[in-house]
Amino acid sequence: MSAAYDRRRGTTTVEFAITCPIVFFLVFAIIVGGLGVFRYQEVAAVAREGARWASVHGGQYAEEKDQPAATAADIYTNAMAPGAVGLDPSQLSYTVSWNQSNMPLHVIDDVENPIGNTVTVTVTYQWMPEMYLAGPITLTSTSTAQMMY
Repeated sequence: MSAAYDRRRGTTTVEFAITCPIVFFLVFAIIVGGLGVFRYQEVAAVAREGARWASVHGGQYAEEKDQPAATAADIYTNAMAPGAVGLDPSQLSYTVSWNQSNMPLHVIDDVENPIGNTVTVTVTYQWMPEMYLAGPITLTSTSTAQMMY
């Protein structure tokens, strides 16, 4: 073997030692970033499903079905928790609020033009990235739905 070949071989080893950790870091960062996007999509889907379920289980539903109207805990148990399969329940929090009441329509002064009520569900999730590339990240999504039932 020639001396030039030995020098090139050493150069390749040094180049690999420099670039390999950078490439692995970038690959793992992309994977963790993809997991973060997935977690956010789950949080958004849970908020949408909670708002949708709450919009059809309000006061009019309670009157017609002779059952109690949905509470925030009911909304979480029946609509949000089943969809939060990839989320840690201890890191998940939610709020549910109705703008006027949980009835589909709210009449103020004008009986001819009632105002539609809405329900708003906000879901917050404290996500700790899998590779600990950063501290905890707060993912929040809000969904508002028209009271329909």
